[in-house]
Amino acid sequence: MASDSSRPDDREARLTRLRQLTRTPVLIIGGGINGISTFRELALQGIPVVMVEKGDWCQAASGALSRMIHGGLRYLETGEFSLVKESVQERDRLLKNAPHFVAPLRTTVPIDSWGGGLMNAGKRFLRLSEKPSRRGALVIKTGLALYDTWSRRFGTMPKHQLHTKQQTQQRWPGFADWVKCSAAYYDAWIAAPERLGFELIDDTERAAAGALALNYVSVEQCDGENIILRDSFSGETFSLRPHVVVNATGAWIDRLNGTLSPTLPEQKLIGGTKGSHLILRSPELLQMLDGEMVYYENQEGRVCIMFPWYGNVLVGSTDIRVDNPDDVVCEADEKTYILQSLRFVFPHLKVKDEDVLYTFSGVRPLPASDSAFNGTISRNHSLVLLPPVAGREFTTLCLVGGKWTTFRKFGEEAADRVLKLLGESRKVSTVELAIGGGRNYPNAARKPIWMHELSEEFGLTPARVSQLVARYGTRAQAMLHTMALQPDQPLQANPNWSQNEIRFLIAHEQVQTLEDLLVRRTPLAISGQLTVDLIAEINRLLAEARGWSPEQAAQHLDHTLSRLASLHGLGRLSPVAVNKETRHVSQSESEA
Repeated sequence: MASDSSRPDDREARLTRLRQLTRTPVLIIGGGINGISTFRELALQGIPVVMVEKGDWCQAASGALSRMIHGGLRYLETGEFSLVKESVQERDRLLKNAPHFVAPLRTTVPIDSWGGGLMNAGKRFLRLSEKPSRRGALVIKTGLALYDTWSRRFGTMPKHQLHTKQQTQQRWPGFADWVKCSAAYYDAWIAAPERLGFELIDDTERAAAGALALNYVSVEQCDGENIILRDSFSGETFSLRPHVVVNATGAWIDRLNGTLSPTLPEQKLIGGTKGSHLILRSPELLQMLDGEMVYYENQEGRVCIMFPWYGNVLVGSTDIRVDNPDDVVCEADEKTYILQSLRFVFPHLKVKDEDVLYTFSGVRPLPASDSAFNGTISRNHSLVLLPPVAGREFTTLCLVGGKWTTFRKFGEEAADRVLKLLGESRKVSTVELAIGGGRNYPNAARKPIWMHELSEEFGLTPARVSQLVARYGTRAQAMLHTMALQPDQPLQANPNWSQNEIRFLIAHEQVQTLEDLLVRRTPLAISGQLTVDLIAEINRLLAEARGWSPEQAAQHLDHTLSRLASLHGLGRLSPVAVNKETRHVSQSESEA
């Protein structure tokens, strides 16, 4: 039942393979979910493909999603029926192919009227208006009826329900007085999107010997034929001549095109918008949600969400145009906006700034648009082909837009376009291909038996086995085999994790930095579990594996704390704050 995920990852071996290459049929630049999907689709057809990412896998927008796998209900209003249909299909495929991370999510929509919004909805559908407005029960029910049609055709989601004011108040006594009724339907959520991205890469490299994926490798320059790549750690450069370049850099697409063709006129393809989210510690709200999501409209008619997240609550999001996608953060006014929107639905809920445990932001790679309202810009994906020209001898295929939910379909379309350019044909379909720890995942009847067998085989408590299966799916079995090779100890700062578990992630999952571990290979950061002691303890394990000196380890720790403070609102973990606290403790001890 286990996948073979016990093979150690060797970055130096990867770099050696890159050194030995002078040409490649396809170079994918950008390791977000759409680049990863294209990598998978091409490699499985037998195409030797190289993928590089300047940071870590799913580090930017692909790690800043709302954690929803959804059909895009609101896109019906703008007539994007094909996008909604495709999204529902891909949602249900993920429920089957990645059951270890993707699960159904019951969703409630609070509504302020029965017939409101009909005229404005009609105007938006006919492109006569872009301005957002509130939607009544009839508009929402019409959309949900269409949603049900596709959901029932391609999956097994229950039909939507419309609830009266009395029924709504019984279930949601904390709703504001303006809520006159509500609708309930099902979508899905994803527990570990960044891990799923890595598992797609890992699966692909095991299945296709010619596939090579390297994180922390950036594009330095291009002479029209050869692209110079640079390793972020050693500074070593590599020259590679591709036949086709896939530009999957999302919000950085235009910037990369300028690097690849510095003498050509700029073609603006991207008009990204920033989305920010908060993780709140609110036991009262968590209890009210009781496992459901609330999908609501704020005062101005903009759609927002909230749902349980690792014992806390995820709330979002904003939609702000940005020109520079580098290191976007959730600003103070965005935090205020999100909390005000939350209070619009739950006016009696008391949420303070200090209840915000974590923030995250990303730039949606939306197509360039002159729309006055960001919410009306299409979330659909498209391919833009830039043929060879004087000064750029290779073809460039740009992946514009896209939703996390539809990554498989977008990657399939991109790969088919590349295959046509190469004169090749498709051999393998990924429609029913299980992903990572979702491979051979047991059904509800078989799962307790399998977990009991793991508990007996490795001498672990059922609770510990349950933890690992929840985190890694069937990949937990191979992890357990490796972890059992040496004595293990729980982490002192968080006994729900162990030293060998962290060592396994470092050794097998292309972990290069402490941030990779805390933010993307584990949910420790986004679940609000980080403490200075825990970060320092995991940093010591990483330093041990990498052979760092004490000075290197300390420098890396400070750098990570600074980034967590600036990018995720964890100011209490900044080096300055930590040093102040350390000095305060030392002074108190000396006085004692």
